[in-house]
Amino acid sequence: MTDEPPHPYPSPHGRGNWYADTVPDFPDLPPLDGDVQTEVCVVGAGFTGLGAALALGKRAIVLEAAHVGAAATGRNGGQVHTGQRRDQAWLEKTVGQNDAHALWRLAEDARVHFRTLTDTIACDWRPGMIHARHKPHGEVEDAAYVALMAIEYGYEQLELIGQDELAHELGTDVYHGGLVDRGGGHVHPLKLAQGMAREAMAAGAVLYEHTRAEAWRRQGGKIVVETGRGRVTCERLIITGDGCLNAMAGGARARVMPINNFIAVTAPLGALADEIIRSNAAVSDSRFVVNYFRKTPDGRLLFGGGENYRPGFPRDIAGLVARNLARVYPRLADAPITHAWGGTLGITLSRMPFVGEVAPGVRVASGYSGQGVMLAPYVGRLLAEENAEALDLLARVPTPPFPGGRWLRWPLTVAGLSWYALRDRL
Repeated sequence: MTDEPPHPYPSPHGRGNWYADTVPDFPDLPPLDGDVQTEVCVVGAGFTGLGAALALGKRAIVLEAAHVGAAATGRNGGQVHTGQRRDQAWLEKTVGQNDAHALWRLAEDARVHFRTLTDTIACDWRPGMIHARHKPHGEVEDAAYVALMAIEYGYEQLELIGQDELAHELGTDVYHGGLVDRGGGHVHPLKLAQGMAREAMAAGAVLYEHTRAEAWRRQGGKIVVETGRGRVTCERLIITGDGCLNAMAGGARARVMPINNFIAVTAPLGALADEIIRSNAAVSDSRFVVNYFRKTPDGRLLFGGGENYRPGFPRDIAGLVARNLARVYPRLADAPITHAWGGTLGITLSRMPFVGEVAPGVRVASGYSGQGVMLAPYVGRLLAEENAEALDLLARVPTPPFPGGRWLRWPLTVAGLSWYALRDRL
């Protein structure tokens, strides 16, 4: 018996993944074969690892167990949220006003960094993010948050949207109003990841695919990373992987739990696409198990909805997601589904990322809890640059271990998540 069940490892990008069918050709990179040396070894070629590799250039070697962007990076909804995973009101109560403001500034720096990436990498960037409220009577709280962000943080990209206006915008009347965030948006995440990899390699970083980092040890003042067919000797080690951490991450695994989330894509909707999400923004609702959706450039609806907390994916992912899609868009109940896939992401108890030094010279960044598209590339850069002020700030954010210890943390967490998921249906 282990402390957690295994999760499916992507090879290469998941069956039925629309992103994998709509990216330019990307070279199949060779595995590490032999012993090499570098200044920094980066484990994982997702957004965090690629962000680090971009900043490090020829000083980095990246080890990827599968393919560039193969895990959550190349399977997520592509939604770009501003700020942190928890809102500023929660952060002020949890970490105090000073750190809450500092975390907001860090997130805004991440947004600027993200937009520099999308300016040079063709990844279908579209602006606009809508937060749709699935229950009534939240207008007062929404208005208070818009005011807080404008007055205390100088962020004026948020505005209220009423129920009728939202129904016209989305083409469905199931929501009760919400917020529009003009600073957010959406991208094709696999195009972005592969573009980052190309830029990192052009800067001199070396990327190895099909190379699973298995362990690390100290030897003669250096860090040695062991793989199945070779070793990397380095000065520093950066471990990423979000929901795919292994024993290399040490105690970080007690703070990050893998869960599976699912996405489906319809066939092109033709003229009907003009009546759905008229502004071409991304949409995310207020359920605990979030429904999130957006239109693709060719007029499909990409819809994420549903998750599980056990090893493996359900056999009928398309059917699972289609049921959630039909609750939001009843008129699309019979829309053909052309693609459906699952992905494994990492969550923490606080839903804030775990970024910390687990041993001298060894840092881990994981557990973005669904908010990694914008934040993770910048966190990778901070790790590469050893930005002590920013890394210390992130390390102060509480990300406690999941309760239950080695044997009980998985069933206890599953029970808790299942209860909150049930509340969405009550």
